[in-house]
Amino acid sequence: MTGTVLFVDDDKAILDYARELFKRRGCRLVTAAGGDEALLWLEREEVAVLVTDHQMPGMSGLELLAKAELVSPDTVKIMTTAYGNLALALSAINRSELFRFILKPWQGDEMVNAVKDGLRRYRTLKAMQQEQESVLLSLAQTIELKDPDTRGHCDRVAEYAVRLAEALALPKEMLREIRHGSWLHDCGKIGVPEQVLNAKRQLRDEEFDLVKKHSSWGAEVATTANLSPVIVNIILYHHERFDGQGYPTGLAGKDIPVEARIVAVADVYDALSSDRPYRPRFSREKTLEMLRSMRGSVLDPALVDLLASLESA
Repeated sequence: MTGTVLFVDDDKAILDYARELFKRRGCRLVTAAGGDEALLWLEREEVAVLVTDHQMPGMSGLELLAKAELVSPDTVKIMTTAYGNLALALSAINRSELFRFILKPWQGDEMVNAVKDGLRRYRTLKAMQQEQESVLLSLAQTIELKDPDTRGHCDRVAEYAVRLAEALALPKEMLREIRHGSWLHDCGKIGVPEQVLNAKRQLRDEEFDLVKKHSSWGAEVATTANLSPVIVNIILYHHERFDGQGYPTGLAGKDIPVEARIVAVADVYDALSSDRPYRPRFSREKTLEMLRSMRGSVLDPALVDLLASLESA
């Protein structure tokens, strides 16, 4: 882990424990006993991750987050909170004021994992701001480390998506943006805890709701990084369905941007034709059969037919 992490708590024992916890973890940890002191840190140096308690004398955690957003908008924000403030923390996440919350009393491993994800999100934003192909591809491969069962998925999705875009004779600049968007389409999964993302069981409703937020979270990061609307559309809308039953907005048919419809077809095709821990890959014939069964419901029928023709040639 690299980057500066700022811990804010009025309890000295918690700050001492945090220093010990992160002493040999590769990141620089600084501490503050309250909101005013924390803002001074944010004003004078680059802080990758801010971890703050909510209930503190003077300035509350949420008040600190609001002020930190003005001083250091790229800093990733994590809040520790008692169970009684859970609804408040969830509301802050939905308003994009908070990356993650951790219930008190927190465990060391839980905090380390949350900070690690926060640092990944911070590096994601900084890498996106550069928008260099080598950096973006490396970033996509790093994101896949959170879900090792999908290694190579983003690059393969990009290959299928660009072939579709070429067959549609889309402009050259749009081909480049579709490649980048394909690499980054699941970048929002950085915000999903690994124990949820890699669960070998059926997810509970609240867990699946959390996973579904990855589209919005990823699009938010891409927008903050000033990436093109094509890339943002791919990240935000690649889980929409042609029949309007997808997420996060329920768009249907041609209202879904074409770049997102292209990546959705490529995404499903690669998922079906790749090995998974719970099943081997399907044959090309079976994959195409299953893909065709989704025409007009999950996927754009014209794009399904186009990919099928390209893969059958």
